[in-house]
Amino acid sequence: MSSSDIFIGETIGTAVLILLGGGVCAAVTLKASKARNAGWLAIAFGWGFAVLTGAYISAPLSGAHLNPAVTLALAIKDDDYSNLATYWGGQLLGAMIGAVLVWAAYYGQFHAHLTDREIVGGPGAQATKSAGVKAVEAEEPAAGPVLGIFSTGPEIRQAAQNLATEIIGTLVLVLAILTQGLNDKGNGLGTLGALITALVVVSIGLSLGGPTGYAINPARDLGPRIVHALLPLPNKGGSDWSYAWIPVAGPLIGGAIAAGVYNVAFA
Repeated sequence: MSSSDIFIGETIGTAVLILLGGGVCAAVTLKASKARNAGWLAIAFGWGFAVLTGAYISAPLSGAHLNPAVTLALAIKDDDYSNLATYWGGQLLGAMIGAVLVWAAYYGQFHAHLTDREIVGGPGAQATKSAGVKAVEAEEPAAGPVLGIFSTGPEIRQAAQNLATEIIGTLVLVLAILTQGLNDKGNGLGTLGALITALVVVSIGLSLGGPTGYAINPARDLGPRIVHALLPLPNKGGSDWSYAWIPVAGPLIGGAIAAGVYNVAFA
């Protein structure tokens, strides 16, 4: 496959992944959405179906990596880094495009949510500050009420645990990908591989998603976080850049470990 096919395939596939994955987060979160408060099951299955759809669309062009951790693992497995930058570039661009499309699809809901006093200006705001957020605000604005639609964040902010959670989740994902559905050259997922991977993503979300929101994909977190920082959303709050390195580093480390395990145990 050519470099242009790889870039186009990863851009389109990752955009669809983030559109549908971020879309389910918006549907569950935003005040005027019919699916508001649908819960964690909806999010976990929504992201799984998003992976399935994005992979199915992009597989003929790029092999449907859709995740820099997957691309890194395949490069380590095959000792071929020639297309690494092309894959990563398409994935990051696609993630940003997908995040913008989520904003466009839910434009009215974003506005209603972020101008609602109960959400952004109610009495809870002062209580939160008095609970110890002032020190964080001195470094950057507190994470806003819609950041979770775009990127992930921990329930308990403990860097070592948060990093370990992302490493473990990505290790499971990438090892499952490496051991099924890949052709001999490691170019990506077949149709059956995409379905199995989608189900693995659902499993990770249900079992390991609680602590950090299971980024398990650097582009999935970084691209939409950049879009959140740039979009003209009222009362959106900060983009939590102090945490942003964890959902990038953790999945890349997890992917590299998975490739090492595969080469030792399965190759």
